Amino acid sequence: MTDTMRAVVLDAPGPPEALQLRRLPIPNPGPGSVLIRVKAFGLNRSELHTRLGLADGVTFPRVLGIEAVGVVAASNGGEFTVGQQVAAMMGGMGRTYDGGYAEYTSVPTAQVIPFESGLDWATLGAVPEMLQTSNGSLTIGLDAQPGQSILIRGGTSSVGMTTAILAKQLGMTVLSTTRNPNKVDALKRIGVDHVVIDDGDIATAVRTIIDGGVDKALELIGTPTLPDTLRATRVHGVVCFTGMLSNEWTVDEFYPIDYLPRGVRLAAYGGDASDLSAEVLQGFLDAVAAGRATVPVHRVFTIDQIQEAHAYLESGNAAGKLVVTTAE
Repeated sequence: MTDTMRAVVLDAPGPPEALQLRRLPIPNPGPGSVLIRVKAFGLNRSELHTRLGLADGVTFPRVLGIEAVGVVAASNGGEFTVGQQVAAMMGGMGRTYDGGYAEYTSVPTAQVIPFESGLDWATLGAVPEMLQTSNGSLTIGLDAQPGQSILIRGGTSSVGMTTAILAKQLGMTVLSTTRNPNKVDALKRIGVDHVVIDDGDIATAVRTIIDGGVDKALELIGTPTLPDTLRATRVHGVVCFTGMLSNEWTVDEFYPIDYLPRGVRLAAYGGDASDLSAEVLQGFLDAVAAGRATVPVHRVFTIDQIQEAHAYLESGNAAGKLVVTTAE
């Protein structure tokens, strides 16, 4: 092992060009930490928010990246063995300490999840945060059940597509939205039952498909579309607010009786590594390997293409996950 590594550094918020590939010392994992040789990492809206200066509590310079997959390079506590395949996510990665946009990252042991898979690293790199968010939204946020209907608002996002895949495995009827008619086929290919073109007002169309409204709805766009998503949901149905693709977080002058349709329940989900068990991660990867599930990877970049990758992330043109590999 050399003493230095390639890492993507953000000195201050700015455009994609603010992300600079540099050589930094390989981190020295302290007590309770694991050093991971990063093989791939997914791109997330959270990192876009940080680059744009929209994230709170981030200090600069910073190596971004709230997730990564790779192999253990060192484990001081002995919880993991050198060479073991692992995923790491959340817990301050890329925000309060340096994250996964690097060839090595040192993270707290609690953020590390082991797995075994023969899938390629680009596919594996797409999974951790995406699966954690989708699985947590379905199980914790929505308490989704077989036979129910679900509306996914923001269906061609990576989380939206993964949620559709998991919901179909659960036996749900899936409605997904997209603003772009060219993305309809991408949603149909992963098993979506009904694709709704999103013009900002879809409640009527949804209620035409599902009489009375859907049982569950996952809001991934944010507060601009939330009232319409609530109107698309039946009495005693549940809407889970998970994503903010619109970059709008808050509701001004929130008056619950006026804002919430009668009897519709509003929940929220924001998770951490502890919400994705090794069993759930391994089960999903095994299902992918067996052809029973798919990983919606839209495009793969190398780490020296990070500026291009972030520009693509910001464009909103992806239908699925953008992944970066660290291979030279």
